[in-house]
Amino acid sequence: FDWSSIDTSHLPSSYKTNSWQEKELLQLADHFFQQYTHLCPERKPLFIHPVNECGVQKFVSTTVRPTLLPYPDMYYWSGCASFVCDYLIMEPLKSPITPPSSLYSPTTILKYQRGNCFDFTVLLCSLLIGAGYDAYCVHGYATLEMCSLDQTQEVCPRLRKPPEVPEEEDPNKYRVRYPLEPQSKFELQQKAKKEKETEPEPEPEPEQEEETEEEEVVEVGKPRRDPLHGLRVHAWVLVLSGKRKVPETFFINPFTGNPHSTTDECFLGIESVWNHRNYWVNMQDCRRGCKDLSFDLSDPFCWEIMFSESNKPSQLPTEPAKEDTEEMQEKEEIDMSFEMPLSWVARIKVSCSEYENPFSQGKKVILYDKAKQEKWAAYANEDGLVERLTVYADSDRTEELEVKEWFKHREDLLYMREVNKQTQLITDHFKPGHSLLLKAHSYTSLEPETGHTVEFYHSARVDGLWKRFENATEMTEYFVGRDDFLHTRHIEFDEREKKPEKAGTTADANPRPIVQIKEYFHRNPEKPADEDIEERVFMVIDDIIQLTYHLELHDTIASQVVFCRVIGREKRADEIFLSRENTVKYQPWSSEKHKNMLHLYDLLWELREEQKELKQQVRDSEAEMLNILMVRKDEEANIKLSVSMYSAAK
Repeated sequence: FDWSSIDTSHLPSSYKTNSWQEKELLQLADHFFQQYTHLCPERKPLFIHPVNECGVQKFVSTTVRPTLLPYPDMYYWSGCASFVCDYLIMEPLKSPITPPSSLYSPTTILKYQRGNCFDFTVLLCSLLIGAGYDAYCVHGYATLEMCSLDQTQEVCPRLRKPPEVPEEEDPNKYRVRYPLEPQSKFELQQKAKKEKETEPEPEPEPEQEEETEEEEVVEVGKPRRDPLHGLRVHAWVLVLSGKRKVPETFFINPFTGNPHSTTDECFLGIESVWNHRNYWVNMQDCRRGCKDLSFDLSDPFCWEIMFSESNKPSQLPTEPAKEDTEEMQEKEEIDMSFEMPLSWVARIKVSCSEYENPFSQGKKVILYDKAKQEKWAAYANEDGLVERLTVYADSDRTEELEVKEWFKHREDLLYMREVNKQTQLITDHFKPGHSLLLKAHSYTSLEPETGHTVEFYHSARVDGLWKRFENATEMTEYFVGRDDFLHTRHIEFDEREKKPEKAGTTADANPRPIVQIKEYFHRNPEKPADEDIEERVFMVIDDIIQLTYHLELHDTIASQVVFCRVIGREKRADEIFLSRENTVKYQPWSSEKHKNMLHLYDLLWELREEQKELKQQVRDSEAEMLNILMVRKDEEANIKLSVSMYSAAK
C-alpha cells in the first residue's frame, strides 16, 4: 500500500497546520529532547514529534484522541482490543530497529484499515482512554515473533487450559513419620555392581547417532535465533491498575488484542510511554526486560516526566550551574508554562456496518502451533458461521484432529459445533430457548438409532430430564431434581421383528421390543431404608420384577424383593397371581408389614400399573427422539438467520 498516494485535501485544517499552542508545545518538546540527548547520549532517540499524513510535525500526545464508541463491547478493553486487531491490517515497520518517521491520525488509519504497531497502539489507546481506562502508549522493544505477528509457536487462546487451582495443604502434614525399614548401603552397592557386570556394554556408534537425532529434534522445536534480538522496535498499550476496577497492571499487544503480564519475556524493554496528557521517559534498567520495571509514573527516579502536574516541564538532573544560568532557567520555566492543547485529530467515528463487518478481506486467518483460526463477520456466511478453529496433530498442519465452529444469529439457537475428525462425532451446542429445549446434541448421523446423546435445559422440563442417550439396542435417561428421587433410567431393546416394509411406514409402526427397564433412585431421608427403593428392574420379556432397597448407615447387604412368573401357568391379561413360589424376598431388617402377603400383593399391583406407564413413557421417549432428529434435519436443511429490529445496518 502506497501511503504517499492518499488524498489529504478533505482533511481539516488542524491536520495541515499547527496552532500557537502546538508550536509552543513542539518547542518545549525540542528543549526536553536536547536535554535528554545531552545527559543520556547512549540512549536511542525518543519518539516525540513525528509528522502526520500531511507532513506536519505533531506531538505524540496530541495524536491520542479519547473516544467512546456507542457499542456495548467497546466499553470494555477486550472489545476495543479485538476490534482494533480485527479491523486493521498489520504493516511492518520500514526499519525494524528504528521507530517510524510518521504517525498518522487514528481517523486516517481507520479509513484505510491498515497501519504499523504505532498506529494500532494510538488507536487502541484512544478507545481505552475514552472508555475510562488508565491507558498509555508504549514505545519499546519486543521479540521477533511479536513484532512480525508470528504466532505459529504459540498455543491458541481458545486451547489454553485454565490455571490449576493449588492443592490444599495436607492436614496430616505434621503427623509423626515412622522410620522406614532399614537397608544396608553395602548390600545395595554390591547389588549395583553385579547388575553392571551382567549388563552388556552398549555399542558407542548407536549412542552417538541417537544423541545427534535428539539434538536435531530439540533444535527444530526451538524458535530460530534472531540477530536483532533486543533491538526490534515495537509499540503496545499499557493499562495501569485502579481505574475501571482493573486489579493488576498489564500490557495489550495491539496486533493480537491479547493481554500480557508486565513480566512477559516477549517484551524486552521500554523507552517511553505517553497518553493524551503527558509523556514519560523510562529511566530504569531493562537488561532483564520488563520484569523488574516499576510502573509508578509518579516516581521521578523511575520515570522522567516531560511536563509536571502543574503543566510545567520537569527538569532533568544537571550539573550545578552559575547564578546567570539559574536565572535564565527560571525565565524559561515561566515562559514555558502552558496548557496541554487538545488533540488535533477529528472525532473517531465507526459506523454500524463497519463495526459489524470488521474484516476488510472478508475473513481473518491466524496460524498457531498445531492450530488454525478463521474469523468471519456476522452474516458473512449463510449458515451464520463466524469462527472456526482447526486443531492438527502436527506442526505442519496436515492431519486434522478436531474442528470447532462458532455461529451467531441462528434461529435454531445453535452457537457452537465440535467435530472429532477421528471418530466423526459431531456435538452441537444450543443457547437457551430452543423449541425442543435442546442444550447439546452429539451424533455421527442424523438417522435414527445410530447413537445420539441429547442434553436438555432440565429446569424448563416438567420431568427433570437433562440427558438422554439412545442407540439401536439401549436407551439411558438421566434426571435431576425429581420429587420421586429418580436419577437414572436404562432401557434395553431387542431386535425388531422382520416384516415386509411398506411405503410410508415409520419406526412407530414396528417398535422395538422392550427387554428390560432399570430405574435408580436417590435416598429419600423421609423413608426408612428398607422401604426406600434404590434400584427397580422390570424384566418385561421374562416377566420378573426386582426391587433393591437402600442400605442403612452400617448395613452391608441390601433388602430385596423379586416377583417371578410361575412356571407352567399361562399369563392372563390384568391377572396378578401371587404365591410364595413366585415371590423371593430378603429383608433381614424389615418390619412386620413387609412379611405380610397382602402388603406384597398391593405392592405387586402397583408395580404392574407402573410397568404399563413406564412402557408408555419409553415409547414417548422414542417418539421424542424421532421428532428431535426430524426437526434438526429440517433446521440444517433450511438455515435461517435472525436480524435484530434495532440493527440499522441490516
